[in-house]
Amino acid sequence: MTNPSTAEQADAKLPVAGIILAGGLSRRMGGGDKPLLSLAGRSMLARAVTRLREQVDCLAINANGDPARFAEFGLPVIPDTLDGNLGPLAGILAGMRWAVCSCPRARFMVSAAADTPFFPGDLVCNLGAGCGRDEDTVAMAASPAGTHPVFALWPIALADELEAFLKKQSDGAKILSFADRYLRINVPFDNIRAGGIEVDPFFNVNTPEDAEEAASIARTIDT
Repeated sequence: MTNPSTAEQADAKLPVAGIILAGGLSRRMGGGDKPLLSLAGRSMLARAVTRLREQVDCLAINANGDPARFAEFGLPVIPDTLDGNLGPLAGILAGMRWAVCSCPRARFMVSAAADTPFFPGDLVCNLGAGCGRDEDTVAMAASPAGTHPVFALWPIALADELEAFLKKQSDGAKILSFADRYLRINVPFDNIRAGGIEVDPFFNVNTPEDAEEAASIARTIDT
């Protein structure tokens, strides 16, 4: 293995911005702010913030509506910059626009979902290594269960192209529909173990049944 060049070492030290996507409509959970649902005494959003805050240089929450409901986290709350409930890509775009102003040296932004409380603590490091911090590449997390498009490292330079893409959509666009316009690298992550069983680290909570399972996992991990 060759040693990294001076330029590569410098790139690795550049800041990375992070956005936690907390703006879903939560239809299958009966509406409301699903990320604030408590799992074993801590909300899913609190768990996501704790995990991602340690991996990035600046962090914000993407959500629409009154930002005061997230005041306890002490983070900027960034609404979508485009109207129409265009889905997670709209949140990713909002995060990119925020990062340009708030973390101007950052060339990449990682996105993560607020309803996925057990994602890896080495997410950003491994995504960056997986794509070599190539600004023409999107690095996306994958586990044995498949690809997880919300968990990705995005070149911030794609913001204008992402906005143009979204403006052509009449409904929420799929993340892969945009990401696959570029070179996409799937970066593998192993399952984690909780209570003697294997758990997908990107297990996300969509239903009340999922919430019960996640609470059980959380109790195991927290002890």
